[in-house]
Amino acid sequence: MQRSTAVIYTLFFAGALAFVITNGGSKGRGAASAPADAGADAVDAAAAPATTAAGDGDAGSDAGAEDIVQERGPEPAGRSDAGVTLLSGEAPPSLPAEAPKKVRFGVVLIQYRGAQGAAPTARSKDAALALARELAEVAKTDFKAAIEKGDKGSTDDLGYIPRGVLEPAPEYELFSLPKGGVGGPVDTPRGFWIARRIE
Repeated sequence: MQRSTAVIYTLFFAGALAFVITNGGSKGRGAASAPADAGADAVDAAAAPATTAAGDGDAGSDAGAEDIVQERGPEPAGRSDAGVTLLSGEAPPSLPAEAPKKVRFGVVLIQYRGAQGAAPTARSKDAALALARELAEVAKTDFKAAIEKGDKGSTDDLGYIPRGVLEPAPEYELFSLPKGGVGGPVDTPRGFWIARRIE
């Protein structure tokens, strides 16, 4: 349990770091954003100059980036807003003063192509959202059944997390829930989350 909790906190920290780096002024997918991406995206970005550069200098690097996008297909729509906005496209409101300082929670994870840690063969973002909406209904009555249908990384108890670690949208969803409440789906850099607040 301690090992899985440490892994989860490391993932949250990496997500928060990716959020800070992404919103620090870098809008593109250049070299500055490559370390913040996880999984296949980081490998593809790191390998692009060595394997796809056809010419010299920047022209080869740009061509390599285009080749990668063509191989995997276009980047999922709205990925740059993952965790920043709610599904409605709006920024989450501020948490109320009575919101807890930390919560204990579980999560159903539904990954999509382009999300951190997702396989290049993962489902499309639209298919993931449809599944997430379906599992959100299941989770309201049987959270464990929803976990079984979710992707690897879904669990009924991730432990405690303090405010200020998650991206704005998942933090708002999670810290707005009453004890025992289920919320989501909400988009995060790691995929869609359906969260249940335990304490």
